[in-house]
Parts: sequence; structure tokens; C-alpha cells
Amino acid sequence: MFELFLVSLLSDFGTEVLIWCVGVLLFLGMVVLFIYQRRQGRELESELEQLGKVKKHNIEYELVLKAMRLCTWHIDVAERTITYDNDYRERNDSFVPMPGTSLDDLVALMADSDRSRIRKALDDICSGRTEEYHEISRVKAAHNNSLYWTEAYATVASRDADGLPKTIVGTSMVIDDRKRMETALVEARNKAEESDRLKSAFIANMSHEIRTPLNAIIGFTSVLPDIDSREERQELINLIQENNQKLLRIIDDVMNISKIEAGKEQLQMATFDINVILDELVSKFVPRVKAGVTLSTQYAAPQQDVTTDLTRVMETLEHLLSNAVKFTDQGSIVLGYDAVSNHRLHLWVRDTGKGVAPENHERIFERFFKVDEFIPGAGLGLSLCRVMAFSLGGQVGVESKLGEGSTFWLDIPA
Repeated sequence: MFELFLVSLLSDFGTEVLIWCVGVLLFLGMVVLFIYQRRQGRELESELEQLGKVKKHNIEYELVLKAMRLCTWHIDVAERTITYDNDYRERNDSFVPMPGTSLDDLVALMADSDRSRIRKALDDICSGRTEEYHEISRVKAAHNNSLYWTEAYATVASRDADGLPKTIVGTSMVIDDRKRMETALVEARNKAEESDRLKSAFIANMSHEIRTPLNAIIGFTSVLPDIDSREERQELINLIQENNQKLLRIIDDVMNISKIEAGKEQLQMATFDINVILDELVSKFVPRVKAGVTLSTQYAAPQQDVTTDLTRVMETLEHLLSNAVKFTDQGSIVLGYDAVSNHRLHLWVRDTGKGVAPENHERIFERFFKVDEFIPGAGLGLSLCRVMAFSLGGQVGVESKLGEGSTFWLDIPA
């Protein structure tokens, strides 16, 4: 009986132990599973965080490309082809090659003067002779024949087993605005240098030109009290007055050029008969022509009304007539105009004087330029004529051959 009780007791105890062991195992399994899930959760969080960083990095990367207006591309060195990955350039006509475009086709789109340099630079980086690529070139636009400026950077991204470049990555950007700015800066610098040169030339020339008549005035004035002969005194007085007029004309020319170029003198428009004005000019210059030279007029109409600035027209024609009188020793000087055509009046002064060599036709209108340094004058008259003609909406020019006389003309709106 006791034995049956003992067997029953052990049987019940074994069942409890078994149940307890199973419970412990289940608990341990749950703990292990919990730890595993926590670890998996942390790994997932880490991966999500990395994914977020990558996504953020891609957004920032794209933002940089957009802000810099760049396009990115890569070259397959083995195939010698280029593929554009992203393009954020502003120009709608920028060249974007199809994926797998050959480098030769790419180089063919460069400006003629840039092709050999770009081809060599690409060959150098593809062959491993250089590590980086940086070139500025002009590229043909996609839809027309215009050219735009582009700047490209590239470097080796991967290499093969022999260490030779396998893939090259690069960026390009359109730099038209920068090139325009550079051009503007160069032009501004050149203008500043030219302005400085002209200032120095102005000071040198004016000091010489003003000193010449001034020395004559001072010299003749100093000896005038010692001259007893009335004829000699009058001759000296005439020379002093002549040099006074030369000095005044030099100063007037400089002042007129400065005022017109500064825009401080407005046009005073008036309507007048040009025939009357030309007659007055001829009457004024008749006493100045040299012996054996005739001064006459030739009009295309008995009356020709013109609406323009009378003062500037007269000053321009006075300078042209003065030059003709100065350089014509024999023959004739004719002042006239052609029939009005397309609402423009073509006036001219034709002489039989020394003439002007073709290479000097433009230079004589520059400031202080003198074909003959021995002829008096500051070399400002024709320069002033051009400035005044431009202010009237016209232009001046010359037709001449050396030794065959000259025809200086003024073309203005009628």
C-alpha cells in the first residue's frame, strides 16, 4: 500500500517538475525572442536612419546641383562614351547627348578653335596621363548655330585591375554670364587705360599748342614798346591779334568738345535756308584764301530749308573751310550740297589742295592727330567736327588722294 502511495507521489511530483521545466523553457524562449526582436528593432531603426540620411543627402545633393546650375555626367572609358545623369543648366538650348554618345561626337560639337584642345584633354584623362580635367570651351547650341560658353570639371571615379581609369565622372556649367562680365571688365579696363593715355596726350599736346601762340603774344608784346615805326608796330599788333585768335580757337575747341561729350549743351533746333548760311560763310572766308585760289559755292536748289542746330552746323563747316583754306595753295575751293535724299542733307567742301593719304582718312578725325606737324593747329578741329556731327545725328568723312585734293563732307538729317 505504501509502495503504491510512493509511486503515486513520485508520479505527481514528476508531472509538476515537467510542467515547471516546460514553463522555464518557455520563459527563456520568450526572453531570447524579446532580446532578438529588440536587436532587430535597433538594426531596423539604424537602417531607417541611414536611409533617411541617404535621402537627405540626395536632396541636398540635388539642391546643390540646382543652385549651382550644374549637369553631371560620366564617361565609360572602355567604350569611350558619355552619359549625362542630371542636368540643371538654365539654357534650354544646351547640348544634352543621348546616353552612350561617343566622345568624338561630343568633341565635334565644340567650336572649331577648341576641338583639338578638348580632344587632347579627354584623351589624357581617359588614358591615365592626368588625374583631373578642367576645360572652358564654346559649344554649339542644340537648336541653332549659336555658341555658348561652358566650363567642365572631371576626375577618375574607378580604375581597373591595372590601375587605368575605368569610369570618369564630371560636371559642366554654362558660364555665358561670367564671360560677359569678364568682357565688360576688360573693356572697362581698356577704356580706363585709354582714358589715362588720352589724358596724358591731352596735357602734353595742350601745353605745347597753348604755349606756341602764348609765347608769340608775350614776345611780340614785350618788344612792341621799342618799335618806333608805325608800320612795324601795326604788323606786330596784327601778329599778336592773330595769335590771340589761335589761342582762343584752341580753348573754344576744347571747351566745345567737353561740353558736347558731357551732354551739357542741348541742341537748339531752328529752321533756316542753308543757302543763306553758306553764302555768309563764303563771304567770311574770301579774305583768307591765298592768292590764286578761288572760293565759290554750288547749290543743288535755289532754296533749301533745314531744321537742325544752326550753331553746330556753322562751326563744323567753318572748320572744314578753314582746313581747305590752310592746305590749298592754288586752284579752287567749292562749298556746296547735294539734293536732299531720304530726308538727309549732304554738304561738302571740295578743294584742290594737298590731299590726304588713304591710311590717314580716319586718323585725321582723331584728337591731336596732324598729318603735317609743321602746319599750325592743335589737331582738334576735325575731331570737334565729328563730335558735333554725331550730336546732330549725322556724320563726317573725307574722300581724298594724296596730291589730288580732298572732299570733306557732312551728312545730317534734313
